[in-house]
Amino acid sequence: MKKTITIILVLTLVAAFFTGCGNSKADTPNGKVNVYNWGEYIDESVLDDFETEYGIDVNYQVFDSNESMYTILKGGGSDYDVIIPSDYMIAQLISEDMLEKLDFGNIPNLSEIDPQYLNREFDPANEYSVPYMWGSTGIIYNETLVDDTVDSWGILFDPKYEGQILMFDNPRDALGIALKYLGYSLNTTDQSELDAAEQLMIQQKPILQAYVMDQVFDKMEGGEAALAPYYAGDYLTMAENNPDLRFAVPKEGSNIFIDAMCVPKGAKNKANAEKFINFMCDVEIALRNAEEIGYGSPSAEVYDLLDEDIRSNPVVYPPQEILDKCEVFAELPADTLLWYNKFWSELKS
Repeated sequence: MKKTITIILVLTLVAAFFTGCGNSKADTPNGKVNVYNWGEYIDESVLDDFETEYGIDVNYQVFDSNESMYTILKGGGSDYDVIIPSDYMIAQLISEDMLEKLDFGNIPNLSEIDPQYLNREFDPANEYSVPYMWGSTGIIYNETLVDDTVDSWGILFDPKYEGQILMFDNPRDALGIALKYLGYSLNTTDQSELDAAEQLMIQQKPILQAYVMDQVFDKMEGGEAALAPYYAGDYLTMAENNPDLRFAVPKEGSNIFIDAMCVPKGAKNKANAEKFINFMCDVEIALRNAEEIGYGSPSAEVYDLLDEDIRSNPVVYPPQEILDKCEVFAELPADTLLWYNKFWSELKS
């Protein structure tokens, strides 16, 4: 998933195109598309290219977690045409009838997506989503501040690093770490296992510096913290600004996620949304995007076109022995989701 300081970016490039055929922005009905994505998760220059090619203004805004995005959508507070949630959240949105079925006649570049990323559990009939990026979760650490081997989630619960540990500020990622450290599935519904993970997180709270999402960038880049769980692609962004940072996927295993482009129910600019989704799947655009943000592309052709140093980077494309230890978050039953929400509210209070 995913992810920068959560600010609203409104990118508008207004241009008029008049030709003998009358192909102009003024002639384009609903000449805009409202896109809601994670921060630090796009090459912003492709937005300008989309506007130039289609004469459609892009209103681009960002969120910092699936849960915050869901809250906005559920509350009906904003109108979006394209959203880019993660796998388990897509499944929840489908089950709650919060997504539009896509007209794939408007998305011919779906053919560029490697079939292994289609018809996944979160959208088995592949009616609602188009894969955008994929990646892993691990531990980012500052090697000048950590003198232990970082190969286990256990280091995030070690009092030795009190005040130097950051933790995800969302329940699914945070509790998932505790569950994996205890040897349980990310998707368990066994109450005794959930209770054990809850107790571990309660014990961890006093040694944390902070619960964070996008704030992790400034804190890790600035050397303000020693350890933080976060997403692999974002580690690469942080490491560009702080060469002391390293990344490890713990031996207990982790989360592998697929983020995908969807259209919320009732979107006012659905046709433009499908143009945008199709554009993002174009090989040239997808290649530029993958090179910029450091996540795995679901396009087989893009993978083949990437420089060897990217294709061979285990942070971007983990080897099979790491993938074999990882899980994809699944949609949880309603009663388990209620427990998660109650647990998180009490933990953060």
